[in-house]
Amino acid sequence: MENKQNFQEAKNPLKDTESKPKEELKYKDAVLAYSNATLGISMVVAVLIGVGIGYGLESLFGFSWLFWLGVVWGVCAAILNVFKAYKRQKRELDELANDPKYTYQAKNFDDEDD
Repeated sequence: MENKQNFQEAKNPLKDTESKPKEELKYKDAVLAYSNATLGISMVVAVLIGVGIGYGLESLFGFSWLFWLGVVWGVCAAILNVFKAYKRQKRELDELANDPKYTYQAKNFDDEDD
């Protein structure tokens, strides 16, 4: 009986992998939605980290301009996060544009009378 069960499992090796693509797609959509929703949070966190670094450098070395250097680093990091999100979104939309399901197909109407 055990041999028969092993034979059936060996006969259908794709049994476990058949359900994985559906789950993978479901989780992929959730991850994309999560990454798009966290853009605002990542901008705020980047600026706060830059302010923290600037404050730490100012208190460590005593130069007030180091605080503003940290603020600039934070703002630059936030802009970089927006740019990366833009590139990721553009790549996804380009893939969608190349999908044959969404391509525009002009209908060929012949207005001339033959």
